[in-house]
Amino acid sequence: MPHHTPLIGTIVAGIVLAFIFGAAAFRLRLPPLVGYLLAGVAIGPFTPGYVADQGLANELAEIGVILLMFGVGLHFSLKDLMAVRNIAVPGAIAQIGVAILLGMGLAWLLGWGIAGGFVFGLALSVASTVVLLRAMQERRLIETDRGKIAVGWLIVEDLLMVLALVLLPALAGGMGADGKSGAEIGLTLLVTIGKAAGFVAFMLIVGRRFVPWALHLIAHSGSRELFRLSVLAIALGVAFGAAMLFGVSFALGAFFAGMILAESPLSQRAAEETLPLRDAFAVLFFVSVGMLFNPYILVQAPLALLGTVLIIIVGKSVAAYLIVLAFGHGKRTALTISASLAQIGEFSFILASLGTELALLPEQGRDLILAGAIVSILFNPLIFGLVDRFGGRAVGMAEEHAIGDAPRAPPRGHVVLVGYGRVGSRVGRDLIAAHERVTVIETEGDLAGLPEPNDRIKLVIGNAAGSEMLDRAHVAQARMLFVAIPQAFEAGQIVEQARAINPGLRIVARAHTQEEMDHLHAKGADSTIIGEYEIARRMVEEALTGI
Repeated sequence: MPHHTPLIGTIVAGIVLAFIFGAAAFRLRLPPLVGYLLAGVAIGPFTPGYVADQGLANELAEIGVILLMFGVGLHFSLKDLMAVRNIAVPGAIAQIGVAILLGMGLAWLLGWGIAGGFVFGLALSVASTVVLLRAMQERRLIETDRGKIAVGWLIVEDLLMVLALVLLPALAGGMGADGKSGAEIGLTLLVTIGKAAGFVAFMLIVGRRFVPWALHLIAHSGSRELFRLSVLAIALGVAFGAAMLFGVSFALGAFFAGMILAESPLSQRAAEETLPLRDAFAVLFFVSVGMLFNPYILVQAPLALLGTVLIIIVGKSVAAYLIVLAFGHGKRTALTISASLAQIGEFSFILASLGTELALLPEQGRDLILAGAIVSILFNPLIFGLVDRFGGRAVGMAEEHAIGDAPRAPPRGHVVLVGYGRVGSRVGRDLIAAHERVTVIETEGDLAGLPEPNDRIKLVIGNAAGSEMLDRAHVAQARMLFVAIPQAFEAGQIVEQARAINPGLRIVARAHTQEEMDHLHAKGADSTIIGEYEIARRMVEEALTGI
């Protein structure tokens, strides 16, 4: 008889169902995040069938929160924020204030206290990073003025939510049913702020020197396994140490660990090495949040849910629209920012869970936040579609000269290059030096170092594994395709789709092993290049030439 293993059962059920529901959501052109939440609902206590261990799920979710916040810190860009600070900082603060007031108004109608209304409004005020960046990526807006403002706005929201996570436990005593006196609340706040300030000072003085030094020391050992382990040890160790030694939240510790690490030249590699584990635990976090959701709220309180959704989609959006216009920006920018913020996500879930745990937010409030998140994420593509249709998207992008614009169809015979990293950039420079007409496809996260677009160089920003990106690069008219990305699975998808679009296309791909070479040939590549083989060939050539 098998042993009772609730931990394994919870992880397996969460991951497997998250994959099934996430894949279904992706197939329906929805964010996989929706599928992960629904997977949690399926194994939660409010639906029939298998019920996972809620306690274990919550502990796994804590690790997910730590790694999520570490990722937020790792990608925090003070430079990007400062570039749009004049609108992003006051705009985000004002929009959050409006959302809090609207949330408190709905909470008053529902008979909740001030504390519940405050946490409820705060949770409704912050947009999902995952959803916003995906929407920006699909529309190639990341490098436009609109995209930079939206991302800067989101950074400010994230910073304020990190602060809220620190202060809410301290405020809980005064805002909850067992209220403290004003003096006690003030003292608690001062102590909490003092502890947080002490932790921040420690990280800026000690961590800023020790963390990059330790990371470089491990990197020079040449062990990829140790490097990956060192990054995880920093993320988890700093978060745990912050909670144990300074009494601040795991979230603040993890955020600062990522922010300190972001200053290191190895930050990009650290992000890549830890991404699979961060993704896995982030999925478990969303699954655990889904387990808390009671779907009966849809029939028990439909008007309250409607009010919640209206605050997220209409209230926040109108506030953001008016704020952007007030700062002198055009209607297209205002519409884009409004659509970007018309949803809520991961920080909302963290705040909802914390508020319920601290007895500040009723369980009905948590259910409304989760339902509002799912509905707003489902509607967000539709909202963006309306903005695209009626907001003059094509004209707006032409005005902003976004590098992600789909290039006009070049004359037949151009070369398409997928990936502009270490290998792709060398290929690209040589092609450009040879006066070839080149179209480069690169993801939104790897824009640094790209060539300047001109009559002979075109740029398409997005994931080349999607056939839409290949169409935008006019692969049907190309004479040659170079696939220079290191991921063989994704490269195989690109090769297969390009071959289907243009059967006569010559395709050259990059591989690391004989198995990858065989895989790419099976997908339709004409030639594959393995670095080790080329090194060996050159070494033999040098040896024979020297004889």
